[in-house]
Amino acid sequence: MGSFSPVDGFDDDWVAQIVATVIRPVLDTLAAHGSPYVGFIYAGLVLTVDGPKVLEFNCRLGDPEAQAILALLDSDLLDLVAASLDGSRPTASWSERAAVNVVMAADGYPDAPRTGDVINGLDTDAANTLIFHAGTAAHHDRVVTAGGRILSVVGLGPDVATARARAYDRVEAIDFNGRYYRKDIAQ
Repeated sequence: MGSFSPVDGFDDDWVAQIVATVIRPVLDTLAAHGSPYVGFIYAGLVLTVDGPKVLEFNCRLGDPEAQAILALLDSDLLDLVAASLDGSRPTASWSERAAVNVVMAADGYPDAPRTGDVINGLDTDAANTLIFHAGTAAHHDRVVTAGGRILSVVGLGPDVATARARAYDRVEAIDFNGRYYRKDIAQ
């Protein structure tokens, strides 16, 4: 129901360890089975006393985690995709900023989300924020709810606290019947 980046306490050595023990073995196994993987891969991890454990792998770039991370990408995403397709190993450039993503959901999510409610406040001018539409639709020149996860609101800032404040300020400016969201993202 939200995410943030960067996460304190995880340095380049830790990331290299995860790549070596989680990502690389998956890619090697796929290649060994005749399905070499090219593209983006995300490992959702949980930290346990026995070390990191994989909850999921994802390659869609549509989840809150991807939205918070991609908001910090300084490189052109299409250039990275093109470079990966031609077999080269592109290098991405990243912002030093922070991003916090808060998901706004419909009443009834995930089982039976309420739909058809008009969403107000999308046109509020808010610097350093992004809105990703997920469960929305156009209806008679209005934007309405059309699913469970309605919007992802990303705040950007020089640090997580500032990005968090911006995300929640923008969330508060958006209204629809039955909206809900977690209030503890990036605390």
